[in-house]
Amino acid sequence: MINKPSPSQFFYLCVNSKKGMIRVTKQFTFETGHALYGYDGKCRNIHGHSYKLSVTVIGKPISDSSHVKYGMVIDFGDLKKIVKEEVVDPFDHATVFDKNTPHVDLGTTLEAQGHKVILANYQPTCENMVNDFADRIIKRLPEGVTLYSLKLRETETAFAEWYAIDNK
Repeated sequence: MINKPSPSQFFYLCVNSKKGMIRVTKQFTFETGHALYGYDGKCRNIHGHSYKLSVTVIGKPISDSSHVKYGMVIDFGDLKKIVKEEVVDPFDHATVFDKNTPHVDLGTTLEAQGHKVILANYQPTCENMVNDFADRIIKRLPEGVTLYSLKLRETETAFAEWYAIDNK
């Protein structure tokens, strides 16, 4: 027979299982153009944004004092490398189009002329881009480090947020 913990024991176990968890955030900036096919406002036209991406991960700091990264959840340099390779480098100074729309023709023409184009599987809204970025980053994080949240700021007053807790 398994002994169930009392409510106070259960609370203690839940609180202490998360003890020592730390969130670490690094911010990135990049320039990207896009157009929203079929949209009924100005954003149907090709335009660009100076995006600001905040990446927050969570984990326990390395407790092995002989480890070169002792005390870190993740080395900021390692997080920077992941986000640069998966998001910043591909998207910086690129134009993003939904490849499932007639914009694919424009994208193909621009690529043939030497322009950096991303043909995405989605309408390139801030919301869809932040979802894409989460997928890209999650697959690269080391064991014990989890993506906690992303905040993609399209303008100074408009942004989309992604939280792991909302995506389970």
